[in-house]
Amino acid sequence: MRIAVLGTGTMGAPMARNIARAGHEVVAYNRTRERAEPLAEDGVEVAGDAAAAVRGADVVVTIVSDGDAVASLVEPALGAMDGAVWAQMSTVGVTALERLVAMAGDAGVALVDAPVSGTKQPAEQGTLVVLASGAPEARERCAPVFDAVGAETVVLGDAPGPATRMKLVLNAWLVALVEGLAESIQLAEGLGVDPARFLEIIDGGPLGPPYAKLKGTMMIQRSYEPSFALRWALKDAGLVEEAARAAGLDLPLARTIARRMQIAVDAGHGDEDMAAAVEAGRS
Repeated sequence: MRIAVLGTGTMGAPMARNIARAGHEVVAYNRTRERAEPLAEDGVEVAGDAAAAVRGADVVVTIVSDGDAVASLVEPALGAMDGAVWAQMSTVGVTALERLVAMAGDAGVALVDAPVSGTKQPAEQGTLVVLASGAPEARERCAPVFDAVGAETVVLGDAPGPATRMKLVLNAWLVALVEGLAESIQLAEGLGVDPARFLEIIDGGPLGPPYAKLKGTMMIQRSYEPSFALRWALKDAGLVEEAARAAGLDLPLARTIARRMQIAVDAGHGDEDMAAAVEAGRS
């Protein structure tokens, strides 16, 4: 298959490599061309614009920061997606997805809603979890791409929407876990007990998911090499809050987490790992 990958950042670049390693012809485009050029060493063609990238593609993957970025990237290329299926794999939220579905419908392009769960290392290892919803025939076209980038594809419906909504539920849990971990470590430090012992006590038990040890260790060491940047976690927390409001739900924890993450971002930690959320309580 010929696969176009639009967006070659932290997630898009390793995904493009894994699709190429699976034997597909891959052409990539990134608005900052320098970020895409290293992919040429992996046999990926680097296109000069989005329309050139998607021309002749069987599947077009979008994997960028947010809904506005997806729309601006794809809009000038929709006319060149003749017969292609659009696999929208970015986390964009419900409102933005509706806009993208409308764009695809107006252009006669089939869109599969397929956000991924996972960060930099799973993207590099090809072990992401793909959440997919869309017309069965369109999902089938995308299946080789999903197999190349993920360890599992979870089918959630036959129309776009359910996958994005489930991704928001997962993100609500994730940001709550990170904020709860941050506050537990701050409490240990404030009470004069070793937060590393806290991680040891919960490790391997029902209270200690592996993610807690990973992110908790970063928080204790104040070492935030980014796997998933805090500014994108803040964006995801905001999408959770937005979706809750639209659904008529009052989720005060979502609002609080977004506010706390904003404090850490404003303190200069936005490009560091989301574990730097702990710095909101240290500022």
